Amino acid sequence: MSIKVLPPDVAAKIAAGEVVERPASVVKELVENAIDAEARTIRVEIQAGGKRLIQVMDDGCGIPENEVSLAFARHATSKLASIEDLNQVTTLGFRGEALASIGAVSQLTLSTRPAEQAAATRIRIEGAKQVSQGAAGAPAGTIITVENLFYNVPARLKFLKANATEAGHIHRIVSHYALAYPHVRFSLQNENRTTFQTNGNGQLFDALAAVFSLQTARQMIEVENHEVADQNRSPESSQPVTVYGYTGSPSLHRGARDQIIFFVNKRWIQDRALNQAVVQAYHTFLPVGRYPVAVLNIEIDPAEVDVNVHPTKAEVKFRESRLIFKAVQRAVREAVVAASPVPTYGAHPAPSADIAGGLGGHAGDSVPWHSPFGGQHGSGFNQLGFEAQRALSGSGELDSQPGYQATDDWLVGEPSDPTKMPPMRVVGQIQQMYIITEGPDGLYLIDQHAAHERVLYEKLVAQKAKEAVPKQQLLEPAVLELAPGQAAVVDAELEMLTAVGFEIEPFGGTTYRIRAIPEILGQAEPGQALVDILAEMADGAIPLARETHEKIAITVCKRASIKGGQVLSYEEMRELVRQLEDTSAPRTCPHGRPTMLHLSAAQLAREFGRTH
Repeated sequence: MSIKVLPPDVAAKIAAGEVVERPASVVKELVENAIDAEARTIRVEIQAGGKRLIQVMDDGCGIPENEVSLAFARHATSKLASIEDLNQVTTLGFRGEALASIGAVSQLTLSTRPAEQAAATRIRIEGAKQVSQGAAGAPAGTIITVENLFYNVPARLKFLKANATEAGHIHRIVSHYALAYPHVRFSLQNENRTTFQTNGNGQLFDALAAVFSLQTARQMIEVENHEVADQNRSPESSQPVTVYGYTGSPSLHRGARDQIIFFVNKRWIQDRALNQAVVQAYHTFLPVGRYPVAVLNIEIDPAEVDVNVHPTKAEVKFRESRLIFKAVQRAVREAVVAASPVPTYGAHPAPSADIAGGLGGHAGDSVPWHSPFGGQHGSGFNQLGFEAQRALSGSGELDSQPGYQATDDWLVGEPSDPTKMPPMRVVGQIQQMYIITEGPDGLYLIDQHAAHERVLYEKLVAQKAKEAVPKQQLLEPAVLELAPGQAAVVDAELEMLTAVGFEIEPFGGTTYRIRAIPEILGQAEPGQALVDILAEMADGAIPLARETHEKIAITVCKRASIKGGQVLSYEEMRELVRQLEDTSAPRTCPHGRPTMLHLSAAQLAREFGRTH
């Protein structure tokens, strides 16, 4: 086959396929152009999911009459003049491909008028060919009408989804840019019915209420201008990273990650690493399989980010990706920890009941168990940590993330100045499961199993940081026959199991010999303890754990902690509450469920009819 140059119309349609994937792609490009034109009002109208009609109207600066025809030439743009400008892109559009691509696969009409021009200019483009151009009457700004999208590319048209699906994608585009630009008044009409609008008053909270709902917006926590500079770079080259926006309270969570929204210099992007940064920031705050809601803007020097790495500009590349990850993670974590209240009795949002046994306790909570305390209950007095180092280490950063080199951090460090528990007086115990305490503002119910898990977890964090995890040597090694799957886990994670206090050695085939177990497991039967830990690791029920070693630590603490059904003395309850107060995140266990519920004095008064 001989080599030929493609006809211009074929080349235009091929190029358009990279920019215009579906009707939402058209809306995205036109809305971005309107924003770049400094519009304060943007109105989008669609019919048949955007297949039959898309119209975008704005009150921006408009296009001068002598440049209207040139605007549809490929690579014609007013936003770049040289290759150096590409290193400092401050506009949403910059390639000069959008209008040419849209015009190549649709019937397009543009009417535009700068404020200083007496009349508007109207141009008609069909399949990349100019049909007409002339004067017209129109308000200042630009009106672009796109009809019969892909009418000349039937192969692309047949792959479009149902009208409702395509309309949903368009709604997502418009609503996301409404969050990035709350000072712009957005509206979306579908089949002549208004389905979305914002007031453009500049308040992000109001935009959140319009996009999600007022109830959801009220559960969002403000992340305020959190600035981070890279300390490892010279002051001349170090550029601050500012993260601001809103993130959801721990009671607000979803079953998917699609409501974690990022903007970089107000450009909507998709970034898996940053998405994971937010998820990790909620470590121990969310139930299994649940994800937060967040709307965050990252302000950074344009020279530090490359926006020209994706055909649809949906992804960017950071020069210092690790710095950005840490900035997002730290900003969200500090906001969540500072604003996380103790769960209140009667509140509707709560962790799902599938978290290892639900709100009543983890699996096995109802099984009576020997006391880990001292005196008449047994010899495991130190298991609660009476002599534990109480000044836990932790910088407040979660430094490890997928795709980056891990640091020496072993487990998640909590923020250095978290919101502490109020002082409490122990009153008693109910159902051999919950400790009743009195605080200055009402009654608190503490889940003894979840609270002890938190205490042991942070004790293990401190011990591992000092590389001094105590072990309990067995008088006689325990020989354990494992299933092939369990043996594979032991082989793969032997180093991590050793790090938390196990001494395990192969004994032929799938048989292993246990010489020591972590001291916090107390008098647990060694073989059964290891089998339980391996089973939970394989089950994947540890929420938001970053690494296998962290899953092991959480599982060990769960296995070691006191269970529901265990009678505690007054001194034991008081010591458990005291140690919980000393932890850095006392309100949740490592699995993410609450350690306590709060019934305020005002609620008590209302329940007894003292107030109305």
